[in-house]
Amino acid sequence: MSGTSPERQEEHQAAPASARTDRRTRVTVLVALAANLLIAVAKAVGGAVAGSPALLSEAAHSVADSLNEVFLLAALRRSRRPADARHPFGYGKERFFWSLLAAVGIFVMGGCFSFFQGFEALRQGTRETSRGYVTGLIVLGVALLAEGVSLLRALHQVRRRGGRAALRDPALRTVVAEDGTAVLGVLFAIAGMALHMVTGQVVWEASASLAIGVLLVYVAYRLGREARDQLIGQAADPELSGRIRALLRAQPEIDSVEALFTMKLGLDSTLVAARIDLAPGLDSERVEEVADRVKRSLAATFPAADQIFLDVTDGPAAEARQSPAATGERGGA
Repeated sequence: MSGTSPERQEEHQAAPASARTDRRTRVTVLVALAANLLIAVAKAVGGAVAGSPALLSEAAHSVADSLNEVFLLAALRRSRRPADARHPFGYGKERFFWSLLAAVGIFVMGGCFSFFQGFEALRQGTRETSRGYVTGLIVLGVALLAEGVSLLRALHQVRRRGGRAALRDPALRTVVAEDGTAVLGVLFAIAGMALHMVTGQVVWEASASLAIGVLLVYVAYRLGREARDQLIGQAADPELSGRIRALLRAQPEIDSVEALFTMKLGLDSTLVAARIDLAPGLDSERVEEVADRVKRSLAATFPAADQIFLDVTDGPAAEARQSPAATGERGGA
């Protein structure tokens, strides 16, 4: 009982902070969802009235973002479910799964539709009236204001949570990426529509639609790559792994750390598995006592390390030392 109580105390202390953070992130996502739903309707109506491919591309972009916000809300709710017999390490990776679906949504619904609109405009050409231009530019101006407010809300939360480190939360990272992309996309659409109005050449608006598509595909790729790395079992950052290794080596009973494996299980959950060589002469009771003390020390020093496993070995494990996971080398693309 005494071996696990400090870990449980740490867990109970961390839980309220995590819950508050999730509530703030949920508000940020809801603000983005409300803005995108309103803007999607306005862009679709304005695009139909103006016959603007860039505006219709932006409408598809806002629809994709709205669906993605629903995914992120699901991620926030489902990732906090407690561990059970079927998922003994918890549901933290739900956050990464739903952010991957959001990336796919941006690519398919936003990027692909923008490319389609751009190529269709180049192939068929479009005619717009002065009224259509004015309608489109007004809609885009309102969209720029709404997207800017949503982006400022997301950036404010990032700043409150410590800046760049806060972006490790896939839900918050996705909202920031979506809102930033939306602001750039609206600026592209405004530029394309204005140049179309001035020159009478639809190529400008078609180019804006294609540029929006390229932007969305790039953002989807970056978000999807991050989610993929986390889903397949990304190690903790090298700085944290180094500190864990240093703490283990500082223990007087540990002769050497033969291998250290870490894996992110969720936003604030990390698995730590170490193969250690203890000093000779320790009896079984002493070994158990040392292992228990080391695990409690790791849990107290690194609250995110909530799953800790120690494997006591009698000598060097050559195979483990050569493993990329143990040495910190990276593999894959």
